[in-house]
Order: sequence, then structure tokens, then C-alpha cells
Amino acid sequence: MAYDVGDHLVVGIASSALFDLAESDRVFREDGEQAYRRYQEEHRDDPLRPGVAFPFARRLLSLNDISPVDVIVLSRNDPDTGLRVMRSIAHHRLPITRAIFTQGRAPYRFMPALNMCLFLSANDSDVRQAVEAGLPAGRVLDSTFVDDEQDDELRIAFDFDGVLASDSSERVMQAEGLDSFQSHELANAVTPLEPGPLKNFLAAINRIQRREEEHRLANPAYRNRVRVSIVTARSAPAHERAMLSLKRWGVMVNDAFFLGGIGKAGILDVLKPHVFFDDQPLNLTSREVPGVHVPFGVINEPPP
Repeated sequence: MAYDVGDHLVVGIASSALFDLAESDRVFREDGEQAYRRYQEEHRDDPLRPGVAFPFARRLLSLNDISPVDVIVLSRNDPDTGLRVMRSIAHHRLPITRAIFTQGRAPYRFMPALNMCLFLSANDSDVRQAVEAGLPAGRVLDSTFVDDEQDDELRIAFDFDGVLASDSSERVMQAEGLDSFQSHELANAVTPLEPGPLKNFLAAINRIQRREEEHRLANPAYRNRVRVSIVTARSAPAHERAMLSLKRWGVMVNDAFFLGGIGKAGILDVLKPHVFFDDQPLNLTSREVPGVHVPFGVINEPPP
């Protein structure tokens, strides 16, 4: 019988997001493909160091005791050079058993076939092409984040417009300015926004949170491990439309920060999320936070 991922949370992660491939990439850029292949073969038994998305993936997979989660490697490596990736996964004891190696071709094309609600990669071109194809994807950025392995909580933070929601309101902001944006949101306060690229990922996380809560009610000693926040430049009165939209979509967050233009870095330094999704690179400058750029919407369109 085929393995059914229909009710699973399925995330695709490129080897460039899961592991630190800086040295391997240097060999490929400077010496070419054949040198890269020799390098990977010579170092096949040398475990790769954890990359930016490693803490997120490890914690996500730990939730399998509550709800089914699958992380699948989507890699531009060919199956032979990909052996080092799989051996590194085994070395770090990550319960990842599935992988797709596509020898230089973009692997995001297989996301719908695998019911994936998110694809993470360090390859900007792959991520942009995935988003242009209407798929939920983000590019992980370099980070100095130090993972506390004794901390079993998974903290996920999202920007709102252009990430969880469509960019329709952001277009008003960019075209007409803040005052027009506020007036537009007040006039449309009871009209929910269209969902954005990561709304379905949040919905899948919420399913795990509901199962956690059910487990906690049956086992009072259990402490919920997943916490979700939105950190947005919206402020009153525009906050009301954001909250209405979440409710109409059937999703929820634990914390909401409506900052009204205050920098996000200070809040994120306190939250210490294991991943933060934003559509604006300007908000992802803190190297201490594992940032993911979602290249969606008007902010990311090339200038005319």
C-alpha cells in the first residue's frame, strides 16, 4: 500500500538550507563540477555541519509524537553526490528518510505531488521560480543563530502582508503612502484579505497545535511546544483587518506584534524564533535570527 501524506505536514528542504555547504559551493564555483564531484566523494563520510534551517527541521520532526510530520530533502545534487547529504542526516540522527535529487534541475516542481506546504532553500533562483509558480517557498539567509538543544520549543514568526496575506494592501501602501493605507484598511476592516503564500503552512502548524492541546488536556503534565507569532508593521486601526482575516481563514497565532513602523529586530531578539518569514529583506538584517525571505508581491517585483 502506498504511503499516504494526505494529512501530514510536509516540508521540503534543500540541502543548502539544512546544512552548511559553503565549502562545497566554493569548490563548485572555483573549480567546476568534476572537482565538486571528486570533493564530495572524498568527503562522503565527513558529516556536514548544521545549516540555518537545521534547528527548525529538527524541532518540526520531533513533533511526530503528536502529529504526522515529514521533511523531504529536495536537492539539485545528483544521487551520487547526494550521498554525503544523506549520510550527514544519519550522523545527526534526523529522522529524514525521503529525498529527491535532480542533478542540476530545480526540484520545487515536485512540491504539489508530495503535498508540500513549504519549500526552504538557499538558492534564490529556485525560490523565486517556485513563488512565481504559485508555490510556498522561502530563501534562508545566513545566520549566526546558536541553537539551544535543551530547548524543545518550536517558535515560528511571520510577517503578515505578503507572507500570510496577499499583497493587495501593501500595493496601496507603496502607491499612495501610509495615510491612504490606513484609510483603505479602515474602510475594508470587515473584508478579509486574500490568503498569501504561507497561509496553508500556518494552517498545518495550527493542526499540530490543536493536537498538542488535546494531548495536554488528556495529560496535564504535557507542555505545549509550538508557539506562533506575527510581527508586522501594521498598527491600529489596520490591525483589525489582519485579525479578522486570520479568523475568517480559520487560523490563529499565539502572539501578535503590531509595531507601526518600529523596527522588528528588538522584538525578534526577545522572541528568539527558530524561523522568521518576511517578504522584505530589510526586515531580515539581524544575523542572530534565522530569517527566511519570501520573494512575493509588489515589494519583490523588479522596477519598471
